[in-house]
Amino acid sequence: MEAMPIQTESFKLGFIGPGKLAESIARGVVQSGFLPPQRISTAIHSNPNRGIAFQSLGITVHTNNNDVVDASDVIIFSVKPQVVKNVVLQLRPLLSKKKLLVSIAAGVKLKDLEEWAGHGRFIRVMPNTPSAVSMAASVMSLGGSATEQDGELVGKLFGSVGKIWKADEKMFDAVTGLSGSGPAYIYLAIEALADGGVAAGLPRELALGLASQTVLGAASMAVQSGKHPGQLKDDVTSPGGTTIAGIHELEKNGFRGTLMNAVVAAAKRSQELSKT
Repeated sequence: MEAMPIQTESFKLGFIGPGKLAESIARGVVQSGFLPPQRISTAIHSNPNRGIAFQSLGITVHTNNNDVVDASDVIIFSVKPQVVKNVVLQLRPLLSKKKLLVSIAAGVKLKDLEEWAGHGRFIRVMPNTPSAVSMAASVMSLGGSATEQDGELVGKLFGSVGKIWKADEKMFDAVTGLSGSGPAYIYLAIEALADGGVAAGLPRELALGLASQTVLGAASMAVQSGKHPGQLKDDVTSPGGTTIAGIHELEKNGFRGTLMNAVVAAAKRSQELSKT
């Protein structure tokens, strides 16, 4: 059956795999008003707490994946990379070209997804968990049979929970290492900043609040000012002042190199997952 255009104003969305990232995307989509919860569904097989998380948003929870596929026009595969092959193969008889398929599984390539599904109406997306607060950084790449209209729909869907870019799939391992895994690096930085505040004499609650808001504010400045991060750093670094003293310590301990190595290590792991 040939692919038919999917109507943005009426399509139904299904998640195969009710994990934390799927919940974040669903939460962001609902809270942004892009889709009402009645047009979203998923399936719960074992952990009832996962069902509660989705039901609290008003999302329909089925008992098996077949019902999710039957009910959906756009299907997001949000299972772990190690099991996505088996899940797609199990559902293959239901995955007609009428369905637009999306994968957010790290390291799983479009050519494999298309082979398992039996057609190329697939779009690969690498989002991240700030989807839950409409601050995601996502990247997408279109499969062989996905149309430009399909890309526009997925762009609007993930654009409703943050920003989305289009890139060649060969960049996806690096994308995974940077924005896919990146929130965890920033959470570590926030925790470390707060610990530093406590060590310097601040109450824990105040230190954590200041650290979180400082990271949020700095990121907003980087996005909105149009200035290079190095220039923004220089703007708050006066000669012989407190900031340069702190930066000196960071540089002595390889702060930038450590972050770069973290991105590269995560990207390499994404490459490994694509070969398993």
